This record gives sequence, structure tokens and C-alpha cells, in this order.
Amino acid sequence: MSSTHNNTEGSEPFTIRIGTRRSPLALKQVDLVIEELQKVHKDITFEVCPIVTMGDRDKTTPLPELGKGLWTNELEAQLGSKQVDFLVHCCKDMPTTLPEGCQLGCIMEREDPRDVVIFKKAHGDRYKKLGGLPQGAVVGTSSVRRAAQLKRNYPGLVFRDVRGNIDTRLRKVDEEGYDCIILAAAGLLRMGLGGRIAQYLDSSTKGGGMLHAVGQGALALEVREGDEKVLGILKTLEDTPTMMACFAERSLMRTLEGGCSVPVACETKWVEEGEEDTKKKKLRIRALVVSLDGSEAVEGERIEEVASLAQADSLGKRLAQELVERGAQKILDAINQVRTGPGAVKVADA
Repeated sequence: MSSTHNNTEGSEPFTIRIGTRRSPLALKQVDLVIEELQKVHKDITFEVCPIVTMGDRDKTTPLPELGKGLWTNELEAQLGSKQVDFLVHCCKDMPTTLPEGCQLGCIMEREDPRDVVIFKKAHGDRYKKLGGLPQGAVVGTSSVRRAAQLKRNYPGLVFRDVRGNIDTRLRKVDEEGYDCIILAAAGLLRMGLGGRIAQYLDSSTKGGGMLHAVGQGALALEVREGDEKVLGILKTLEDTPTMMACFAERSLMRTLEGGCSVPVACETKWVEEGEEDTKKKKLRIRALVVSLDGSEAVEGERIEEVASLAQADSLGKRLAQELVERGAQKILDAINQVRTGPGAVKVADA
């Protein structure tokens, strides 16, 4: 099946094919994209082309061992072969360096990027916060970023892998041996499941804060490089503040990675600084590199005026370099040694 969007010009009807994962959340996110596009482009027919990716097929291998691109590689192959015209991703699932011939078309306005706690239904109102759990309580998460931060802040808890889509994970926390699970707020809110959220986690969380994943909560639309027609159509969805924040976050991760993925966490927020009559909006980015067992961590923060994607990229890069200079390289080297030594694993986020 080949693309048809270049076969017609002007306002004549034509079809655009959208590549996506087949999970309920992924399909819901595509629906949200189409809904927004149809407000402006009433002459376009949108065809959804879902596939099952490697990350969806393999339900048993721990995510860290599956490596990068587990949610995106097969979709990008379809984009490159012109089977689809653009892709809808959770921005956090996208590798920070895209394959040749692909480019980030735009990033939409961000949903809440924070991580959240969902307790087992059987616990009722017994627990309202992570800090209230007893020693030995079991927390489900498939993310090394989340587990590393939680081990650092809540050393008495036990961590177990939990896989599956949102409904599957909610069923597992209620029916299996977990006391709670950690998920992204954005997915739950998009699926109308915000009522399960017991606690939001961020840098200000009393008793142990948590920074989110790079790009978390934002939808990113990936296109073929040079496809100006599709790029022009998608520009109506672009949210500049979100895009700048995500560019800073992705630059931070790209600079830190070197040859390996690591437990890197971040938090970006637009803030106003200065006197009342001369207030300027600036981007604040916080970041954390933490060892897998939570025993070592390096944190940093920068606040700067950002007026372009290039400046956002530069901000993330400078913060990453600061973290490396202050000891993050030692943590990165240790993780890299784990990856390249006997029984090596690849470290990923989810």
C-alpha cells in the first residue's frame, strides 16, 4: 500500500495514512490527533494503520533487555517505505536520534507529564501516598528510571517488573502480588482513568520526589524528511512551549547517552523571573542521573530564556555537560560496563 497524499493538490480530497501501535492508548492518541486535524483540514481523509511492535509482542522479556527503538523501529520502517505518511508516538518512546530520512514534524501540547501512584483496590483508603507503605511492600514498574529513583527515596520497598497496556497493569495491581504500581499520568488521563490516581509524583513530593521521563506526556508526530505537504498540515498542531521543553529534554538525554541508555530523569517548567514590569518567561530544566540501585545520583538545574528550538537544544546540552562534570560520568561508565560485560543488559525506560 503506497501513500496517496501527493496525488492531489489544492483543496481536493485526499487520504493521509497514520502509523501507530495497536495498543488502546496508542489508538486513543491517534483519535485525539485526528480530531484536532479535522478542525482545520476538513478535506482530508485520515486512515489509521496500526501495527504490533516488538515491545508489544514480547510480554515477558524485561524492557531494559529489549533496548532502544522497541516501540518505534517497525513504524519507522513503514514510514520510510511510504506505507504511511506520518507516525504518532509518545515522545518518551522516541530515540533521541531518528533514523536517516525521518524527522520530528511537531510536538503537541503536553498532557500532565508526572508519574503517579495507583494502589491495589483491596487496600481501600489504607494508603494515600508511597511514604505510607510498610517495609517490604511491592511496587510494580517496568522502568529503570522509576525504580532507581524510588530505591533512592524509599529503600524499604520491593520492586517487581510489571508489563502490559494500562488495563492489563491495573488488573495486575488489583489481582496479583503488588501493593501499588507507578504509571504516567498522561496515559491514564487520556483513557479517562484519572480516578485511579492516588498520588502525583514530582520534584516537590514530600518524602521523596521523582522526575519524569524525557518527553513524557507529549505526543510527537514523525514524518519523512522533506515531506513539506504533510509537515505543513501537522504544523497546525504544534505547541511551541511544549516543543521547546521537549527539545531541551531530548538534547539532555542525547548528550548523556554516549553509547548507552541510562536512568535519566528530568522536569521542565516555564517560569517568570524579574520585577513585575520586566518579568521574563524562562525555561527551567531539572535533571537527575541515578545509578541502577539508587545509591548514587547527580542532580542539576538551569533556568534560561529560550526563544528557539536551537536555544532549547543548547540548554539541554549544557545541563548534561554540567552533570557529567559533577560526577554523572562515573554513573554512566558503571552502567555501560554492565551492558558490555557478561550478562549485559540494555537499559530502557517505559
